[in-house]
Amino acid sequence: MADPTRRLIGEMFRRQRRGVALTAGFWSLHQICEALVPVAIGVVIDQAVGTGSGAAMIWSLVGVFALFTALTMGWRTGLWFVSRAEQEESHLLRMAVVRRVITGRGISTERQTGELLSIATSDTQGASELLELGSRAVSASVGLVVSTVVLLRIDWSLGVGLVIGVPVLVLALNALGPLVERHTSAQQQAIGESAATASDLLTGLRPLRGFGGVDEATRRYRTASRTSLRANIGAVKAGAAFIGVSTFTTSLLIAVVAALSGWFALRGRITIGELITIVGLAAFITDPVLNLANCVFRFATVRASATRVAEILGAPARTESGTRPAIAGPVALDDVHTPGLEGVSFAVGPGELVGVVTTEIAAADAVTDLLAGTRVPDKGQVTLAGTALAELDIASLRRALLVEPHAVDLFGGTLREALRTDDAQDDATMAAAMAAASTSDLVADGSRGLDHELLDHGVNLSGGQRQRVAVARALLADRPVTAFRDPTTAVDAVTEHAIAEGLRAHRAGRATVLVTTSAPLLDRCDRVVFVHAGRVQGEGRHRDLLELPAYADVVLR
Repeated sequence: MADPTRRLIGEMFRRQRRGVALTAGFWSLHQICEALVPVAIGVVIDQAVGTGSGAAMIWSLVGVFALFTALTMGWRTGLWFVSRAEQEESHLLRMAVVRRVITGRGISTERQTGELLSIATSDTQGASELLELGSRAVSASVGLVVSTVVLLRIDWSLGVGLVIGVPVLVLALNALGPLVERHTSAQQQAIGESAATASDLLTGLRPLRGFGGVDEATRRYRTASRTSLRANIGAVKAGAAFIGVSTFTTSLLIAVVAALSGWFALRGRITIGELITIVGLAAFITDPVLNLANCVFRFATVRASATRVAEILGAPARTESGTRPAIAGPVALDDVHTPGLEGVSFAVGPGELVGVVTTEIAAADAVTDLLAGTRVPDKGQVTLAGTALAELDIASLRRALLVEPHAVDLFGGTLREALRTDDAQDDATMAAAMAAASTSDLVADGSRGLDHELLDHGVNLSGGQRQRVAVARALLADRPVTAFRDPTTAVDAVTEHAIAEGLRAHRAGRATVLVTTSAPLLDRCDRVVFVHAGRVQGEGRHRDLLELPAYADVVLR
């Protein structure tokens, strides 16, 4: 099986083959013209200056002007093509990473949120730079070939020396690449972990302040930041050493070539014009050689980025997606066995509002994960309209069944953006959902209404406000089946009763599951399924189940 990183790089070049080929072509033209500049100057010296011909001088000037025009336009045009290819490819990689993380049934990865963000942004951009490096390597090689051919025509010994010396130099520099890659990979890993720590700190800033954990969180971030700093310094040192070695060895090679050509000129083996050509070519050769050295150095850096991107794109799914389309219908758990549940069965049909009460958090997690399709039971099955969720296409399933988790994530800079799940939703539809979720006070608090500004993830809202916005968003999605996990844990009793009434009215005709221990919500349910010790211990109306001591202990505490 091919290495995932190599496969990703190959796919990148196949997708952008036209842009890369045009870039390599124009940059090769630039290198050829640049290599011919000292040749042209040598010819001018021998054929125009040496002979004193005015006509030859004019034609020489025209030729040099044309050479510099082609040189300049070749570079600019190639840069345009490679910039476009890089932007397109970084966008495609970014969308692929984001799609892989947030769609389907998710991925199995130990990467934290901050690391995933770093991979989706900086690493995708870095990986796309491989397109430029490929074009640079091709054009630099072309420049070296042209220079070598010219030197061979002037003096075979100088040409042979370059034919041997340049490959040896490039191979030696290439041997240093893995060292740079290791330091760069460590740097990127440390930066990602630092970003993840910062993300967790900002997300939990309010509760951290509440229980006095800010100092400890700050200490942990300081430690992660210092680790990132040390890794960054190590990468910079490795890069500086690489550049220093490449510059020194290249300069040494050029000095040897220039010294030999000067000796040949003194002995009459070559003309003055040829000497100028050789010295000019020796100076020019620094460009393609250092270009190749830079490609080796940068390749080590961007390959580490490509490896991280390939890791996410190739990460296994939590569960596999089926192929059958999902249709609206009853959702049911049939003799389900999984950690937290032992043979649990219940069904929720269209128009029903059913509560699920569990005495263990593991059981509540299991019910939520099973309905969301992110967990496959060890035994039994979860079905929608008679079809197992594992057999349904995940995108189709998401349009038929929505699970609103307890942890609230709000996206967008305004209340309108955070609520919108469909471009067709108008203000009246949003207002109805907000009223059902008892969220109208957010609109009434300011003159901006639905354009009420939200900070990152809605951190300027209270916990209860965030929960109510999440409930309104789920109601706006209007799925045939919607499940809520503890949607009112941060609201007061009066608001909780209002939300219970709003939920029942707004979800009329739809199947709704409430995984909760909230008495006001359960009291509005058509029936309640009580799960204790992993098994269904009772099913009926909330007030009837209160006769069970275990049930009463959970919902009345």
